[in-house]
Amino acid sequence: MSGGVFSADQVGAPVEQVGAPPGAAQGSISAAAASVLPGVVSVRAGRATGSGFAIDQQGHVVTNAHVVEGADEVSLVLSTGRTVDASIVGVDTNNDLAVLQVRGDASSLRPLTLGRSSQLRVGDPVLAVGSPLGLEGTVTAGIVSAVNRQARFGDSGNQQTAIQTDAAINPGNSGGPLVNAAGQVVGVNTAIATLGSSSRSGNIGIGFAIPVDRMTTIVKSLID
Repeated sequence: MSGGVFSADQVGAPVEQVGAPPGAAQGSISAAAASVLPGVVSVRAGRATGSGFAIDQQGHVVTNAHVVEGADEVSLVLSTGRTVDASIVGVDTNNDLAVLQVRGDASSLRPLTLGRSSQLRVGDPVLAVGSPLGLEGTVTAGIVSAVNRQARFGDSGNQQTAIQTDAAINPGNSGGPLVNAAGQVVGVNTAIATLGSSSRSGNIGIGFAIPVDRMTTIVKSLID
C-alpha cells in the first residue's frame, strides 16, 4: 500500500491515548509536561489552527509556516485561557517555520528552554505538546523512533532531515514543541506519515519534527 507524508493539520483522526514510553519514570514525564505547558499556545489563523511555543521574554512564538499561511490576523490562546493578538514576524516556507510576536502583555507566557537535537538518540523519551483537534494543552508521550530521517514537508518539496517519533501527532499539533524528558525543546512537530495516498488515515505512530538545532538558526534569521 502506498503512503505519504502530510502536515499534521491535513489529517482527521481521533486523538489516541498514548502511555509513557517503556522504562520512563512517570514522575519525570509529569514534571516535564508541567514545565512546558505554560509556554505552549494554540494558534488561530483564520480557518487554520495549530500550536506554537514561546522562545523568549519578548513574546516571540514559533509555529509552522503552514499554520499561518495566508492569514491576515493571528490570535493565540495562552495556557491561562486568555486570548491575545499576534503579528507575523517572518516566515520560512521551505522549512515550514514561522515566528509570531505577541501584541501587548506577554508576561504570562513562559519561554521554553531549547535543547540540542544533535544529542538525541533512538529510544529517548519525548513528549508532543499542543492542541490536537482543538484540545488545548494536550500532551502525548513516545520515543525518538529515528534521527536524521528524510521527509518532505514545506513548500520546496525537497527532502528535509527530521526527527521521527511515535508520540501521537494529529491535526492541531503542527507548530507545537517536541520536548525531551527534561522539558527541553528538541523539535517542532510538523508532519505525519499516513497509509494510502490520502491524508485521511490519520496518526499511525509515525510523526516528524523539525530539529531544534535547525530551527534556532532559521528563527534567529527571521527575527533579525
